[in-house]
Amino acid sequence: MKTLSMTLRTAFEAEHARREADRRARAEAERLRQEADHTRAVELHDAIAADPDFLAQKKLVLELSRYTVVLEHADFRLRAYFEDGQINVTSADKRTASTPTAAPRKQAYVESVEQALDTLAQYLADETR
Repeated sequence: MKTLSMTLRTAFEAEHARREADRRARAEAERLRQEADHTRAVELHDAIAADPDFLAQKKLVLELSRYTVVLEHADFRLRAYFEDGQINVTSADKRTASTPTAAPRKQAYVESVEQALDTLAQYLADETR
């Protein structure tokens, strides 16, 4: 008869340790994704903030939250939301909205900060014809 070298306890502890290592790896990967999204949001914010005279001329208020860059105007809102390496860029018309959070009229998904900047510029041009 062959004797097993592993007991239920050692098998359980090994499985528990494996699951904990997997959980830590997933948490670290998520932290790195969030950090990258935030870094790119700051990069977009800084590119827009570099010309405060233009923002004032267009009557835009620039805001940054953790993963979102918003350009507020009395009549519309332009927004770039960073998540999982993608950027969701939207334009919303506040003039026809029944609530303070206007529903997006236009929406695009882009991959880079440069593409987000270009899309925001297109939406701004559409709004200020």
